[in-house]
Amino acid sequence: QVQLVESGGGLVQPGGSLRLSCAASGSLFSFNGWYRQAPGKERELVAQITSSGNTYYASSVKGRFTISRDNAKNTVYLQMNSLKPEDTAVYYCWGLGEHDYWGQGTQVTVSS
Repeated sequence: QVQLVESGGGLVQPGGSLRLSCAASGSLFSFNGWYRQAPGKERELVAQITSSGNTYYASSVKGRFTISRDNAKNTVYLQMNSLKPEDTAVYYCWGLGEHDYWGQGTQVTVSS
């Protein structure tokens, strides 16, 4: 059973940057990504990356966030720049294997 462990969340001022990491206990999946869930809202896809490096971004983060993966380290990253208060949420790492795999989540708070 592969486990996904996120790190890198925290409190940042608007306009600031954070980098989230997601370490897998085994090999990364063909599809990996990041979701987020804000209070009172549904969980939403933020970014996705395939094993070949193809990426997808939600329109709300396009141009500000970058997803990447290091297969040698079994780690997926989410570089978040120009952060806005509306980016505040719990961010979850996700992987698609024989079923969906989820991390425990990491809190990102954007506030002055």
